[in-house]
Amino acid sequence: MAHKRQMIKPGTPAPNSGLYDIVGPRGGDTGKQVTNPEGHRLPPTPKPGQAYVLAAPAKNEAGRGK
Repeated sequence: MAHKRQMIKPGTPAPNSGLYDIVGPRGGDTGKQVTNPEGHRLPPTPKPGQAYVLAAPAKNEAGRGK
């Protein structure tokens, strides 16, 4: 079974720094991405009902609290 990805609504603070995919209301890929740092609010999506899914977490030490 495929693991369901956590969909995050626009305006929500990003749980992790990294690259986020914009997905449709049913989780389908839109082909668009944004980069967002941890704690900053995710921007509005191009269309209503879309959400974000973490595609690639940041590979540096930013936001990990030393």
